Amino acid sequence: MAFLEISAVEKRFGKNLVLQGVDLNVDEHEVVCVIGASGSGKSTLLRCINGLEAVDAGTITVDNRPVLQDDFALNRLRREVGIVFQNFNLFPHMTVLRNVALGPREVLGLPRAEARERATRLLDRIGLADKAGEYPDRLSGGQQQRVAIARALAMQPKLMLLDEITSALDPELVAEVLEIVRELATEGMTMLLATHEMSFARDIATEVCFLDEGSILEQGPPEQIFTEPANPRTAAFLKRIIAAGRL
Repeated sequence: MAFLEISAVEKRFGKNLVLQGVDLNVDEHEVVCVIGASGSGKSTLLRCINGLEAVDAGTITVDNRPVLQDDFALNRLRREVGIVFQNFNLFPHMTVLRNVALGPREVLGLPRAEARERATRLLDRIGLADKAGEYPDRLSGGQQQRVAIARALAMQPKLMLLDEITSALDPELVAEVLEIVRELATEGMTMLLATHEMSFARDIATEVCFLDEGSILEQGPPEQIFTEPANPRTAAFLKRIIAAGRL
């Protein structure tokens, strides 16, 4: 049984069908990249996995437990599934260290000293130990995103969801964030990424899925998807990406 199982998932916003019949499995230690045009449903899919949106049909199972919309189930789910958004979502009134230590203290119940020690280790790992006492607005976008990743890692999740984490960054800041993700992949972290960074997806993914108008039209290893896509719509999407110089 896969660590993450998505079966026949549908999601509507009013009359708009955003996800339709999505099926996807992610095994432990896999890195699956979801690609597709803006508005294809990538972010909504990740939000459904983390219980931030309720599905209208189908099922999502994480580590053999269904994603349910009740407080107990969601709290347990979010201890195991970390999510990082494109807009950082750091608490502006807290220092970097407090942002990273908050989850372990409030959710996991770690003593203050232990939570701070864990946060300090993570900040050192991402190269921002010297920024522990700073507030988010004193950091660059790339630094803020690295802190957001550290905050998610502080919960020691079994699955990381990364939602277009470089799309709000200036181009010169993208590499520093992607390097952290590359390290996580090397260490065996199970990850599902929605991304526009096609070259990165090609290099890092064990599996690539093409999402179009809420449906996964094609999935396979990156060398197949990026060089010999079977679906004409996948091929047309990648042709536009190549023409734009993004692959």
